Amino acid sequence: MGKITKEMGLIEIIQSYPETIEVFQKYGFGCIGCAAARFENLEAGARVHGVDPDKMVEDLNAIIG
Repeated sequence: MGKITKEMGLIEIIQSYPETIEVFQKYGFGCIGCAAARFENLEAGARVHGVDPDKMVEDLNAIIG
């Protein structure tokens, strides 16, 4: 598989890389099962949560190896 990008959907990331759930939790994404997670991409979700999307992508890619 490739690398995670900020254009990817939240659910797409979690389904492809379940180990990323801990990173989402670290950044306060407690609503990962909410309706917004079904249509938001990573960048939009990060901005809503006040998180730097580039830093989050870096952390997500680090955990998937």
